[in-house]
Amino acid sequence: MGNSYRIALAGNPNTGKSTLFNALTGLRQHTGNWAGKTVSLAEGNVQYKDKTFNLIDLPGTYSLFSNSTDEEVARNYIVFEKPDVTVVVLDATSLERNFNLALQVLEMTKNVIICINLIDVAEKQGIDINERILTNRLGVPVLKISARNKKGFPMLLDTIDRIVTGAIECVPVQTTYVDEIEEQIKKVEPKVIQYVGNHLSARWVSLRLLDGDEKLLSELKKRFEQKEVAE
Repeated sequence: MGNSYRIALAGNPNTGKSTLFNALTGLRQHTGNWAGKTVSLAEGNVQYKDKTFNLIDLPGTYSLFSNSTDEEVARNYIVFEKPDVTVVVLDATSLERNFNLALQVLEMTKNVIICINLIDVAEKQGIDINERILTNRLGVPVLKISARNKKGFPMLLDTIDRIVTGAIECVPVQTTYVDEIEEQIKKVEPKVIQYVGNHLSARWVSLRLLDGDEKLLSELKKRFEQKEVAE
């Protein structure tokens, strides 16, 4: 829509995701509820160069497996609403735990930025993070920030800008599973492609179906039925 782009913020609880959202949007935000849900929705915008970045603060979750309403809301927004960029906020002092969510997002969508927050706290604890190595291994930009000190914001906004303009092409790494699971994916994926086309990641949908995610299957049916009615 012109020079306006939707940027989703995802992350575990207590990673500073909402602190980042508040620091970037300031008073240019409003809150409500997600449609049909009691989960709160916060949206705000940031002006950068000649563009407007509309930020959506997704519910804090540890995974996107639709085990809770928060997870379902966050997952559905990333998968079905297709934000222009998804920023995954990680806690620099708990990367191993936080990367579970990040890897899930990388399976779901292409334009992702991994934003490592609380870097000032990590440095005080003697934790050294090489974002360049992580960028090479993950195939998407990895940035270090401190949301409460507004450190790293210019780089974050510039990276979002470069992704939406096509100057940066994200090629997310795909998690490789044990041979048995990979064989099942190969069997299911061609059938999934016939159903979802290029609207969704067929590999990700295949994984969720193999995992028995009935909520996703129900959501898929509902969305495609609505699409058929609209057409």
